[in-house]
Amino acid sequence: YAADGSAIGRRVSMSYLSWWLGQHLQSDSRPVIDQTGLTGNYDFTLNFAPVRPPGAEDPATRNLPSIFDALKQQLGLQLHAERGPVQYLIIDRIDRPSPN
Repeated sequence: YAADGSAIGRRVSMSYLSWWLGQHLQSDSRPVIDQTGLTGNYDFTLNFAPVRPPGAEDPATRNLPSIFDALKQQLGLQLHAERGPVQYLIIDRIDRPSPN
C-alpha cells in the first residue's frame, strides 16, 4: 500500500485481502470477514483516495474513488455491513516466564 492510495497485490488470498481491509479501515472498528467463497490467489491493483486528516487533502488524489467504490468498480467486490458473531481473544492475565 502506498500513501497515494494505490495497493498492488500479487498472489493474494481473499482472507488476506479481508484482513488488510480490516486493518486499513480500523477507524470503522468493525472486522472485514471474507464471505466470497473464493479460494484462489489473485493479482490486483487498487487505486483509491486515501483518507487524510482535514486540511491535508492531496490534489493528485482528489478525483480517485473511495476505497468502497474502488473495491466495487475495480475488483468487483463489495463490503456489506452485517451483524453476526465475531471471535475475540481476551487475555485475562500475563505471567513472566519462569527461569530455566
